[in-house]
Amino acid sequence: MFTDRRSKKIILVAQCILNQNAKIDGCAHYPGAIEGVAEVLIRSGCGIVQLPCPEVMHLGLDRGVDKHAARTIESEDTRVWKRMSQGEARMTCRKIAEETVYQVQEYVNNGFEVCGMIGINGSPTCGVEVCWKDGQEVPGIGIFIQELDKACQGVGLNLRFKGIRASEPSIGVTVARMMLIPPE
Repeated sequence: MFTDRRSKKIILVAQCILNQNAKIDGCAHYPGAIEGVAEVLIRSGCGIVQLPCPEVMHLGLDRGVDKHAARTIESEDTRVWKRMSQGEARMTCRKIAEETVYQVQEYVNNGFEVCGMIGINGSPTCGVEVCWKDGQEVPGIGIFIQELDKACQGVGLNLRFKGIRASEPSIGVTVARMMLIPPE
């Protein structure tokens, strides 16, 4: 089965890697995709699974911002972290994670190689090595990545995670290339 030209390789990416329009106001570094990373992924022949943005899915594109309040990127990330870390918002992250794991299992069960998942460091939801929490950037994983990792572990799926920053395009390109190489 699947004997056509497909590579039978996929990589999962956070929504804003291919769509900076999904970013919180003031955080987009590109008009569309993070160009170098997107180019590496496309040229690799690997299929790209763009994950939904949990923040957009639960809070909306504007993240429910008070347009009349004084805002900074830090205050908005803190507000988003607080809202996304509890109750229904966390359930949204869990639901997306479970749906993602089902999809990944389908690929694995059909002989595909899953290269891993690239998240966005500094994000309250999609940070991998560092995330935003309690008013500051801290070492650790974001809320959605926590739920995705937990869902993977629940079914015995070993998914590699690595984060990039849109503000560091050359490092992002290096990470994308590294993720496309199977671990030893």
